Amino acid sequence: MMSMIIGILVSAGVFIYLFLPDREQEKVETAMAIASAPPKQTEETPVENEPEVEEAEAVPVEEEEKPITEDIKAKVREVVEMALDFLKKDQKIVAIGDSLTEGVGDETKNGGYVGILNHTFEDHKLNVTVENFGKKGNRSDQLLKRLEKEDVASAIKEADVVLITIGANDIMKVLKSNFMNVTMEPFQEERVKYIERLKAIFNKINEINPDTQIYLIGFYNPFERHFGEIKELGMIIDNWNDAGKSLAEEYENVKYIPTKDIFSQSTEDLLAEDEFHPNTNGYKQMAQRVLEYLKESNEEHDINKIDVAS
Repeated sequence: MMSMIIGILVSAGVFIYLFLPDREQEKVETAMAIASAPPKQTEETPVENEPEVEEAEAVPVEEEEKPITEDIKAKVREVVEMALDFLKKDQKIVAIGDSLTEGVGDETKNGGYVGILNHTFEDHKLNVTVENFGKKGNRSDQLLKRLEKEDVASAIKEADVVLITIGANDIMKVLKSNFMNVTMEPFQEERVKYIERLKAIFNKINEINPDTQIYLIGFYNPFERHFGEIKELGMIIDNWNDAGKSLAEEYENVKYIPTKDIFSQSTEDLLAEDEFHPNTNGYKQMAQRVLEYLKESNEEHDINKIDVAS
């Protein structure tokens, strides 16, 4: 079955997209309005009802009930502080990786998911700075070398969060090298090498800054919409995603962020004209997913939910 893949891809013109340079697209104006949901109330003690709790304290009650009321109020304050902690304190985010970090395919030319996150933080006047070191075409071996560069290492040294997209070009390198005889074996062999390099990337980042939180953003399947019946393509993506996720779980400060479901379950067109990179809407969905994981890592309860720009 896999021997048929390349013929199908070529006949459909997908390989033409993959080998062409990215086309310049006209900039379009996009309204960046942030929808902020109201604070979610805890079940045991709604924050809005705090004044009523204070009035209740003035009413004579048994001494054994007082500590309970005070304890509940203390827990509510603690929950709120935890929920807003990530958003209140100064944060620095560094994004490294390939074209998905650079934002290739974003019609607005604003830096893809990283740019959308940055605009979201700016619009909410949050003390979160974002630096983007994405570079189109980067493979894992090239990213590993770039970590030695002074500007990248210096930024990571001060980063609270490091976001990574890497590996898609590793897969494409195998595909291009074996396009006359595509089998699973070379992808499996390269996956082992990819994981070794990815581990070296994690170790290098931790060497530069052991206090940072690392997020590995997983792959999506750009071929699924047109070639969903070719299961082997999905198997390659799944195998590489599973390997990256398993490696992330070996580190206390590394988390894996899935993206495949965003594209596979959407009824909207989330790919750019090259049918490979996300479009602006696709990057928006990625930014929302990343933001959810950033908040989840910094708070126990999602009270003050922030959505990315629409």
